[in-house]
Amino acid sequence: MPKMKTNRAAAKRFKKTANGGLKSANAYTSHRFHGKTKKQRRQLRGLSMMDSTNVKRYKKMLNL
Repeated sequence: MPKMKTNRAAAKRFKKTANGGLKSANAYTSHRFHGKTKKQRRQLRGLSMMDSTNVKRYKKMLNL
């Protein structure tokens, strides 16, 4: 049986944490910043933990 291929699109977007969670960039960060407050823009900058409802699906895509 051949090896499972990792979904390359998912591999470029998500990072695995030491405890087995997944980190990803925030949505709403590409344009229209004039409609967002400074606080929103600041908090959207970094990575955030993925919601637990999606983790199982994306782990399967990443072969974790």
